[in-house]
Amino acid sequence: MATLAIDKGFLLDFTKLESTVQARVTEVFEKFDSATHSGLHLEKIKNARNPLFRSIRITQFWRGIVLAPKNGDTYTLLKVLPHDDAYVWAERRDVSVNQATGGIEVRDDAALDEQLAHLDHESENVSASYLFEHVKDNELARLGLDEKAIRFARLLAEDSQLDAAQPYFPTIQWQVLYGLAAGMTPDEVWSDLGAEILDGPVDTDDLDAAIKRSSDRVLLVDGPAEMMAVFAHPFALWRIYLHPAQRAAVDATYRGPARVTGGPGTGKTVVALHRARRLAERGEGQVLVTTFTSTLSDSLGEGIELLAEGSDVTSRIDVQHVDRLAHRVFRDVHGSPHMVSSADEKKLWRSIIDDLDIDFTEAFLGEEWRQVVLAQRVSSATEYLAAKRTGRGRRLGATQKAQVWQAVWEFEEALKTRALHTHETVRREATKILEQRDYKPYRHIVVDEAQDLSPDQWRFLRAAVPEASDDLFLAGDTHQRIYNNHVSLRELGIKVTGRSNRLSINYRTTAEILRWSLGLIQGCRIDDMNDQFDSIAGCRSDIHGDHPAVRGFGTRDVEFAFIADKVQEWIESGIAPSEIGIAVRSKKIGESLAGVLTKQGIPNSDLSDSRNGNDGVSIGTMHRMKGLEFRCLAVGAATSKQIPAPYAVTPVSEDEHSHERDVQRERSLLFVACTRAREQLSVTWHGEPSPFLTPLI
Repeated sequence: MATLAIDKGFLLDFTKLESTVQARVTEVFEKFDSATHSGLHLEKIKNARNPLFRSIRITQFWRGIVLAPKNGDTYTLLKVLPHDDAYVWAERRDVSVNQATGGIEVRDDAALDEQLAHLDHESENVSASYLFEHVKDNELARLGLDEKAIRFARLLAEDSQLDAAQPYFPTIQWQVLYGLAAGMTPDEVWSDLGAEILDGPVDTDDLDAAIKRSSDRVLLVDGPAEMMAVFAHPFALWRIYLHPAQRAAVDATYRGPARVTGGPGTGKTVVALHRARRLAERGEGQVLVTTFTSTLSDSLGEGIELLAEGSDVTSRIDVQHVDRLAHRVFRDVHGSPHMVSSADEKKLWRSIIDDLDIDFTEAFLGEEWRQVVLAQRVSSATEYLAAKRTGRGRRLGATQKAQVWQAVWEFEEALKTRALHTHETVRREATKILEQRDYKPYRHIVVDEAQDLSPDQWRFLRAAVPEASDDLFLAGDTHQRIYNNHVSLRELGIKVTGRSNRLSINYRTTAEILRWSLGLIQGCRIDDMNDQFDSIAGCRSDIHGDHPAVRGFGTRDVEFAFIADKVQEWIESGIAPSEIGIAVRSKKIGESLAGVLTKQGIPNSDLSDSRNGNDGVSIGTMHRMKGLEFRCLAVGAATSKQIPAPYAVTPVSEDEHSHERDVQRERSLLFVACTRAREQLSVTWHGEPSPFLTPLI
């Protein structure tokens, strides 16, 4: 019986086809099994570069290109193009097997031959050194480069020549050369591709076996029903294809907590969702998928539903953000807590400061309580005097520490007397409840956006799952930390050393947007949550597009009018309003921009209002943009008065170290916002630009 495989490149094309053509593709391939079995439709292609290429008629004007098997019965759909274009495609392309990974590769072989001839001619005038002259042929071959690719590499003298080769060069082989050109050693490149490289020799003539190994780019569908489901969700490629490095993290068995890190768009959330499904499929117990906000939690829930569609594993997966779970545990024992508002908490600290006549601000005492007392479970003056205050910046003498502890004690006593709670005290009590129980509510916990959880949130999650293999799985990037939470996982009893995976390929953002955005955080020293410094050096994108548009204006009105015109331009180019986002630093700025769009008749919605639909342009604060992505994104009002926001930064005079951390957090916030863009990014300001933008203008 014939089996159909679908190449990832085709699904990307499928989304761009007219609806009538999509319907015809669906109709043809729904009957593919019986048609192939009877020998109908598939025709040999004259002058095809690969003799296994076949054409299949979609309509009188459209043709599909299918890779037929040498042996076996697996047919791979590669392309659907207009009649003449389809045959030209087959004449120029070839399919081969990577000798290191054993996976299938599709290349524009004619373009590669043309460039080889061009580079060979230019080499006569090259006086400088060649790009890869320091790498031996056997190292290149070990990393999967074939003879033609090695000949090509030997003729490269500039990085720009390598960049230009990306559209026609085999993807994995290009990534190898990219890593070497970026300064990685062959061993580092090998490690980067480690999940892909096979142990034994590869039969490069066995295309059938290669297709079955190529889950990162080829989907084997089990019958017409599954194929129709794929065509119904062509944008949800993440639920179908996993890069081998992602697959390794998803499928592994770990002896304890593990984590996956990587820059923006590298698929950490994708891995987290697939990991949750894999753990649920084992049937060992309930799986919790959690994060730090309700917005992100809702997004994760939607992802699980899509990923597990048609499966019963959803009954074993619980998706909710960490504070909601803590409140549920608290409520089951004590009933609903009476919460103190942020404003009332600040008033309480103020009254204590006035009563004790001490020289501290409400903000300082609140953070000292959260970052030191709660983070380290300090319960007495003696413990506080001995507690580490790493990262707090302001030095305190013994007398000052005694004053701080007295203020903290007064604050906690006031909460008890009034029967009030903060989210922190709810989490603390919920943690105690779980720690005292032998039975834990979950067997596995998967955490997304791990960098933004506080120490007491981690302690709560640690108490919610037994210490065992595959207990905790973390996904995050400390370069995207947008809240004031700095933790040492090791000190919290969450040991991930030796069980960390790093992802480096960005699947969301174009190389141009990624490169520009990385400039925002260049040179920053950022911790990795495990007492070391983190780096996203080597993070790359294989997708190319327009460079970010960066522009300043004299007044706010002129800037906002420009943003509205840009949004209208995107819509007129065929971008749906729901695929467009506008990120700003404050809700007030967002409301003003929404008014300008509304006057121009552009539908829009506030990301913070769950009652709004998602048919219009999404406008939200940079915090609300976390975890989202848009085909086109405008970052507005990126002024020196907005980013960094004065109210979010501790004055240098009060605490120099806290000031530096606050500025870094604001920088990361802008970085996060800009990396929500998939295809086009526009960054604007009025007056003076943010100091974070100045080096990039």
